Amino acid sequence: MTLPETFSPEQSARAPVLVAITSTSGQRRRVPRPVRRASGVVLAIGIWQLLSSTGVIDASVLDSPLHVATTGWQLIRNGELPSALGVSLQRVAKGLLLGGSIGVVLAIIAGLWRFGEDLLDAPLQMLRTVPFAGLIPLLIVWFGVGEKPKVALIALGVAFPLYINLFAGIRGVDPALVEASRTLGLSRIALIRHVIVPGALPSLLVGLRFSLGISWLALVFAEQVNATNGLGYLMTNAQELFQTNVIVVCLAVYALLGLGVDLLIRTLERVLLSWRPRFQGA
Repeated sequence: MTLPETFSPEQSARAPVLVAITSTSGQRRRVPRPVRRASGVVLAIGIWQLLSSTGVIDASVLDSPLHVATTGWQLIRNGELPSALGVSLQRVAKGLLLGGSIGVVLAIIAGLWRFGEDLLDAPLQMLRTVPFAGLIPLLIVWFGVGEKPKVALIALGVAFPLYINLFAGIRGVDPALVEASRTLGLSRIALIRHVIVPGALPSLLVGLRFSLGISWLALVFAEQVNATNGLGYLMTNAQELFQTNVIVVCLAVYALLGLGVDLLIRTLERVLLSWRPRFQGA
């Protein structure tokens, strides 16, 4: 049996017409998401450059993005910005390690045992309401004017968000899952490993995001008090010399660091919480 190579007019009229259907959602997704996410930043910088070029924003008040970028490149070439950034990153890492460890340990003690909650939660809630920047004079009296008060200030800023979120995550685990695990005969260690930890992990990651954001804020306060290096020290010198371009460069570095750690936590969430379905936005 052979198929005809051509159709007669009658056959063509009876032949089904295939129409290509294009998804409207596919049309909306032609622009890559990273490009869409960056478009707001590019638009803001473009408006800033336009206002600077037209004289709406005076250079003595705020330099143009091109001048700021040139200043940043000069600071990178002479090694001043990399040196300051390295010192600041070391302080943040030490404060995050110290404060994060304290916050996680206290949250575990208060979250798993009622006696721990009765003993720790009230004092920690009282300390949480004290602005950590107001503790700078006391930290200087205790630790002097070296690195210790700076690291301690960052640790204080980091510890409380981790404690609050992890404590809420532990206490927010479904009681039915805990009861089912006990019915199955799981030991306390197995209960913590297979039920408590997966249930509290989302709250822990949220607390880590808050803590990383606050760590940069605490770093700004710490490095503007008796500091001889770091990004905050660079900003303080620029303030005294009215160098707004250097100040904006340091602020841009803070913003990029915050964005970088936020992307890191988002990546951890996708990897560690891949089992949890979530709303992706309409």
